[in-house]
Amino acid sequence: MRIGVLSDTHDRLPTFRRAVAMFQQLKVDAIFHAGDYVAPFAAKLIAPGAPGMAKLPTYCIYGNNDGERAGLKTILPNLVDGPLRVTLQTPHGPRVIAMHHFVDWFKPADLVGADVVISGHNHTPSVERRRNGSREALFLNPGECCGWVTDRCTVGLLDLSAVTPEAQIVEVHD
Repeated sequence: MRIGVLSDTHDRLPTFRRAVAMFQQLKVDAIFHAGDYVAPFAAKLIAPGAPGMAKLPTYCIYGNNDGERAGLKTILPNLVDGPLRVTLQTPHGPRVIAMHHFVDWFKPADLVGADVVISGHNHTPSVERRRNGSREALFLNPGECCGWVTDRCTVGLLDLSAVTPEAQIVEVHD
């Protein structure tokens, strides 16, 4: 099971479109967006009914720059305040994914049992394994899809088909 992970799209449609097209080409099984769409027109790219999105589960949370919350919620009905906790069935059993816009906003209880922790906010891509209570979890920040701060459009590819979840940061080009 492969998951496309993005954050901080900040209304920049060209990079957001390229990221979504790449996820569709790779035939990911779901998309996780860790917030900061900014306006509803940008969120339409991953809305139910958008081209290529009809059967693709999308998990979404608000970021700190999502001011037009009511409009975003109209476009993305499953959009919620973080933290979001999702359990996905994989060949190696259930995997728990916890997502919040900023990793520092998680409370310790939010992370209990999480196999993967997704965040964004600081526009810095990273993949690292950290202790999470009595176990190890994969912490993934896909960086910024918008490319405004770093001049790089980056996303994450999360692979849940391995015995231990794995992820990589991918730079999305023209």
